[in-house]
Amino acid sequence: MSLTEHVTAFVDREFARETAFLAELVKVPSDNPPGDCAAHGARAKALLEGLGFTVETHPVPSEQAKACGMVSATNLIVRHRFGPGPTLALNAHGDVVPPGLGWTHDPYGAAVVEGPYGPTMFGRGVAVSKSDFATYTFALLALQEAVRSGARLAGTIELHFTYDEETGGEIGPKFLLDKGATAPDFVIAAGFSYSIVTAHNGCLHLEVTVTGKQAHAAMPETGVDALAAATGILQALYDSRPALSNQRSQVPGISSPTLNVGLISGGINTNVVPDRVIFRLDRRMIPEENPTQVEADLRGLIADAAARSPGITIEVKRILLAGPLVPQPGWEKLVAAIREPATAILKTDIAVAGVPLYTDARHYAARGIPCILYGAGPRTLLEANGHNADENLRLADLRAATKIVALGAASVCRG
Repeated sequence: MSLTEHVTAFVDREFARETAFLAELVKVPSDNPPGDCAAHGARAKALLEGLGFTVETHPVPSEQAKACGMVSATNLIVRHRFGPGPTLALNAHGDVVPPGLGWTHDPYGAAVVEGPYGPTMFGRGVAVSKSDFATYTFALLALQEAVRSGARLAGTIELHFTYDEETGGEIGPKFLLDKGATAPDFVIAAGFSYSIVTAHNGCLHLEVTVTGKQAHAAMPETGVDALAAATGILQALYDSRPALSNQRSQVPGISSPTLNVGLISGGINTNVVPDRVIFRLDRRMIPEENPTQVEADLRGLIADAAARSPGITIEVKRILLAGPLVPQPGWEKLVAAIREPATAILKTDIAVAGVPLYTDARHYAARGIPCILYGAGPRTLLEANGHNADENLRLADLRAATKIVALGAASVCRG
């Protein structure tokens, strides 16, 4: 039998077990916030050990977790060496956004419903990205079985299951890299089945505090109106947006930088001149932009606008700086390894593109490690209702992606 035949036979034979494995992961809440994810890590470890893997645990010190806005996280690594050759890491995150409203299925129920595209599982994180805990685990199992049946493979495959993608990845992939727990030659991180992602946007979150002086509303001239000053700053930010639209990325799938103000609070009471206003902004950066320069430019714009309001002070605090995913030398090998089996199995052209989101995969690329995003899922995040009510995964895509990742991983590890 060929490797393709070995992998296909194994995944088809074991697919009910793979589906059950994913369902168990969906049933354990790992909402971030609040980010209390250690229990999910413990469950994932037990499930992996039940499949015969040796699992390393890398718990994050509580103070470090709290500094990232989380309660707890335990990262997991599984390693399997087939022989001499490069090391490929397969990374997926187990933390998820809270369910929110509007669900017609239990967000932790992992219900499987017959849909227009066949059986479909519903649950928070089933597509983003607990699905790829299953994809990557059973891809590795398929390759181990192929070797037992006589196939010859090379290199090492690692599974990296981490828990803070929703808050930036600082205590996930970056934590593992910083402590020297891993040093892979290539990385495939969680993604969807019908495109290979080679680049993504970066993201900067700033919190701006505008401080004035309170006063009675009957004598507003005795105070310094923080809201009026904040309005001027906000107007300057909004006025800067058309220029962002004129910047165009050369990466297919990514258009222009964006700026959004998503949170605002302030004031004391209706009859009091507001003494403080706080707002947060989100600035998405295309791969061609320099994050340091973007932040400096924004801080300068805010300071200039605030200077037009006498008596006002401002504080600008960085909440998040997630750099873009920029392709590193060697990415073409990853694309070729995945694209060939994906085209054959899915019987459609597999796009190679960027996405306007950001992920924790960027931490690998920041170390110069070639990295792409590929895994189980539909053509778009909207189809999966990712970060929305009734998040779902078509099980046919999970089956296909498992075969594709196994064959792609074997190709990469041949060196």
